Amino acid sequence: MQNKIKIRRLTRDDYEALCALWKEAGLPFKPNGRDQQEKIAQQIESPCSIFLAAEQEGEFVGVILGTHDSRKGWINRLAVSPRYQQQGIATRLVSAVEEQLREQGIEIIAVLIEDWNKISLRLFERLGYMRHDDIVYYTKRKDPKV
Repeated sequence: MQNKIKIRRLTRDDYEALCALWKEAGLPFKPNGRDQQEKIAQQIESPCSIFLAAEQEGEFVGVILGTHDSRKGWINRLAVSPRYQQQGIATRLVSAVEEQLREQGIEIIAVLIEDWNKISLRLFERLGYMRHDDIVYYTKRKDPKV
């Protein structure tokens, strides 16, 4: 089945399918905040963003959001439909983002994973990412919806 999977860039027209996959995969999102349709559209069109979908016969089965600040790349919001997990789709999506970031000269790629997300922790450790328990993460939000 994996050979039928195509990976492509997201477009602004993919918003509904993106949100539907996030819901199906149980990934929280903020449709009234940072995940508003217009904000996602702006991010998709940013030269610092690599937003990819894995599709099978036109259906989204996985998504990943990659960004960079010109010195460090970030992988965010990796989700695979529960119906398609354990088929290597997440690995293919991560590899595709890593490759595109490297093509843009990015040599460090990071990912933030909440400690309850054991599946993602194992995936990124298996893919060679180093865990840093000595880093404390802070955020300051304009609004809790963001």
